[in-house]
Amino acid sequence: MSSGDPDVAVGSWFDNHCHLGSDAADALSSARDGGVVGFVNVGTDLENSCEAIEVARSHPDVWATAGVHPHEARNGIRGIADLLDDEMVVAVGETGLDHHYDHSPRRAQADVFAAHIALANERDMPIVIHTREAWDETFALLDAEGVPARTVFHCFTGGPQEAGECLERRAMLSFSGIITFATADDVRAAAAGYPLESVMVETDSPYLAPVPLRGSTNEPANVPLVGAALANAMGLTVEEVALVTTTNARRFYGLDAV
Repeated sequence: MSSGDPDVAVGSWFDNHCHLGSDAADALSSARDGGVVGFVNVGTDLENSCEAIEVARSHPDVWATAGVHPHEARNGIRGIADLLDDEMVVAVGETGLDHHYDHSPRRAQADVFAAHIALANERDMPIVIHTREAWDETFALLDAEGVPARTVFHCFTGGPQEAGECLERRAMLSFSGIITFATADDVRAAAAGYPLESVMVETDSPYLAPVPLRGSTNEPANVPLVGAALANAMGLTVEEVALVTTTNARRFYGLDAV
């Protein structure tokens, strides 16, 4: 993989948002060989969250989340709260609003998002947010329900203005392969102005493979490519970004003692 090249595979990386299948062993092995030391396997509905937990249970460097993606919001959140008691679950989500596809009615998306926010606040757990073409609505709902103390906007696609709104709410930003895309000037500008202690990196695999692998199936082994692009945008060394984003991920998900 290109992520094994010495100019990007520097330091130890943490893929804080990926979607691993039950056959994840080979992908995880490849990522470890490239310097990836931790993985958060993200749930998108009840069944998928259960699967994410089982994968995490089989690997000491993998943790899971439990939540309902806005695409699946029409099915509600029944059963998700029970999964949050599992020791492998480190966050609520992913959840949020997606007004680009609207696979679920917007009212259902908002209700399910609000319920996730309530769970994160009640359990003092991190929340993983997906927002697409719904920034104003996302901020309004967070403000109304109470922004959880540990909030991350995963796969950040906004610009400096949206990043400023996130910073006002003390939220983390997680950057994906999108930061490597030629059309992502706004994303790079947002990264350039955001505090390093408030950013993380992810692959969102199997989606959004970074340049020069765009169009292929993404995997956690590619997170160093994302990190290198983030370092370039921020004007920092790859080593520093690897160290700090990994530290950030462990702190955010409560893994400091692991």
